[in-house]
Amino acid sequence: MSPWLEVAVALVMVVGLVGVVVPVLPGLLISWLAVVAWAVLDGGGVVRWSAVVVVGLTAAAGYLVAVVAPGRRTADAGAPDWVLLVGVVGMVAGFFVLPVVGAVVGGVLAVWLAELTRTRDPRAAWVVTVETVKGFGIAVLVQLAAGLLMIGEWLAAVVVT
Repeated sequence: MSPWLEVAVALVMVVGLVGVVVPVLPGLLISWLAVVAWAVLDGGGVVRWSAVVVVGLTAAAGYLVAVVAPGRRTADAGAPDWVLLVGVVGMVAGFFVLPVVGAVVGGVLAVWLAELTRTRDPRAAWVVTVETVKGFGIAVLVQLAAGLLMIGEWLAAVVVT
């Protein structure tokens, strides 16, 4: 096993953590692919492939929460699913209008406008918007935790091998 390969994998996994916060990069997927590359390039073996599976399951759990949390918060605030979909479209549009920061601004604005259109009540629209933002915040925190756990799982496999 090459220490350079392990350093490269660690750096790519850190990029994956950045990808959790920056909505351009598929963070957990990048980290998992780094572990797959490590297993392939370092000769495979039971421990390495077990690490690929465990790290992959952790990534899948992180992505599942990222999908469920915002929708649950939005629904609990009384908004229909389409409001969240409008928010996602607003995030994508905002990202292209004002890269990175625009995704947040576009998403928040889109949810608020969609809910304002639906309810005609600015206060109610703001409550739904805040709950949706909280849902996305929870999703990011859970993905960060999953990303850190993935790094820990990989490091444990490195130590064992």
